[in-house]
Amino acid sequence: MFELDALASALAPIALERAAGLGCGHAEIRLERIRTQVVVVRDGAVETAIDDVDTGAGVRVVHGGALGFAGTDLLGVDDVAGLAVAATAAARACAPAVRRPMVLADEPVHAGVTWVGGHGIDPTTVPLADKVVRLQEWSERLLRVTGVSHVTAMVTAVSEEKHYADLAGTVTRQFRVRTHPVVEAVAVADDGDFESMRTLAPPTARGWEYLDGTGVDLDAEVDALPELLAAKLAAPSVEPGRYDLVVDPSNLWLTIHESIGHALELDRALGYEAAYAGTSFATVDGLGTLRYGSPIMHVTGDRTVAHGLATVGFDDEGVEAQAFDLVADGVLVGYQLDRKMAAESGLGRSNGCAFADSPLHVPIQRMANVSLAADPHGPTVDELVAGTDRGILVVGDKSWSIDMQRHNFQFTGQRFYRIERGRLAGQLRDVAYQSRTTDFWSSLDALGGPSTYVLGGAMNCGKGQPGQVAAVSHGCPAARFRSVAVLNARAEAGR
Repeated sequence: MFELDALASALAPIALERAAGLGCGHAEIRLERIRTQVVVVRDGAVETAIDDVDTGAGVRVVHGGALGFAGTDLLGVDDVAGLAVAATAAARACAPAVRRPMVLADEPVHAGVTWVGGHGIDPTTVPLADKVVRLQEWSERLLRVTGVSHVTAMVTAVSEEKHYADLAGTVTRQFRVRTHPVVEAVAVADDGDFESMRTLAPPTARGWEYLDGTGVDLDAEVDALPELLAAKLAAPSVEPGRYDLVVDPSNLWLTIHESIGHALELDRALGYEAAYAGTSFATVDGLGTLRYGSPIMHVTGDRTVAHGLATVGFDDEGVEAQAFDLVADGVLVGYQLDRKMAAESGLGRSNGCAFADSPLHVPIQRMANVSLAADPHGPTVDELVAGTDRGILVVGDKSWSIDMQRHNFQFTGQRFYRIERGRLAGQLRDVAYQSRTTDFWSSLDALGGPSTYVLGGAMNCGKGQPGQVAAVSHGCPAARFRSVAVLNARAEAGR
C-alpha cells in the first residue's frame, strides 16, 4: 500500500532543508504514486486497456512574498534537492509582479499521521483478465437481447499514495482508491433513429468489492437496460413548457456540482479563476445575505464523508479534512477555501480544499464533496410523484451547459417519465430543463427523505490553466422543483 515510505523518509528532509537554507518562509513537499487503469470493452471486444503509473515529487515554496513550484519524476537525492532550488528561483522570478505578498492561513501541525480511505480490495491490483471477463459478461448479456445494437462496458480504477511534509513540522501519508464501472447500451431503429441508456451506479471511493454488490446492484442495473431503452426509443418527444420536476439524485448531483460546487469556490467568486466556465455570480458581498434558494435548502462541503471521491485525511497544503456549511436555510454562508484564499479573504482557517492531480502540478483550490441534505422525515420518490399533478421525473445525468458566471444553465438526463395526476405515465424523450441558479433552487419545495439519498459524483472534474482533473462526490436526496422551464432538446438542436 505505502510503496514510497523509504523514499519519502529520505528525500523530504533534504528538500525542506535546502528550501530553509535558501531563505524560504514556507516550503512543502509531496511525493506521490498514482496508478490509473481504464479498461473498455466494445461489443464484447477489448477496445482500450490503460495501466499508467505517475510517480514523482513536487515542492512549493514561499520566498520574498511570492510562490514558486517545481516538480520532477526523477527521485534521486540531487533531483529532489534541486526542486527546492528551482521552486525558489521561480518565486524570485515572480516576485516583481506580485501585488501583495503571498500569505497562507495558519494550520496546526499534524506530525506523523497516516490516513487510509475506506475500501476492501485495491481495484488497481485486480488482474486485467478479471476486469475484461466482468465487462465482457455484461456486454454479451446485453447483446443477446433483441433490440440492443451496441454495448460499451468500461471500468476506471485509481489508487493514490501521497506523502506530505512541510517546514512547520507537518508530516502525513495517505492512501485512497476510486472505482467507476459503466455499461451503456445503444438501440438503433429500422428508420435510423437511435437512443442510448447507461447504468446509474456512481463513481465511488470504494474498492473492487463495489462491482460485487457493495453499495450498488450492477447486475440488476444491466439487466434492466434493454426494457428501459426500448421504452425510451418508442417514447413521444416532450412538449416544451413549464413543468414540476421530480429530480432523482442520479441527475441532481450534477446540477449541484455545476451551479453550487463550482460557484462557491472562493477563487471564482473573487475573480481569480475563470477557466472552465468562468467566475461566479455568488460574490463575497452576498455572504450571509444572498438568497441562494428555498429555505429548506442546506448544502455542506465535506472532505470527511465515507467513500466520497474528494474525501481525504489532509489536503495538499497539510490542512486537516473538515465539513462546513455553504448554504444554510437557503442563504449563502460559506465558501470552499485553500490557505491562500482563506488568508486573503479574512475568513480564518482554510477548510482543506487544496489539491493537485499530479506530483508535477502545483496545488490549486478544488472542490470538496458538496452535498444537499435530505429532509430527515421527507417523502420517498413515489410520494414526491404522488404530490405532483403535471410534471416530469428526471433520472440519470447526460449533457449540460452553464454560463461564465455559473448562473444560467441547461441539463438533460438519461430518462424521463411523464407525471400525470400523481402517477407515472410512461417515458418521454428529448427533455432538457433550463433555469437560473437562484431561480431553480428557490423553486425547490420538497426534499426526499434519507432513503432517497445517494452519493453521486464524477471522476473528471476539470479546473485551472493548465488544466487539472479531480474526482468529487455530491450527495443529495430526490427533490421536487415547481414550474421549471423544459425545452425540447431535439428541436433546439434542429434535428
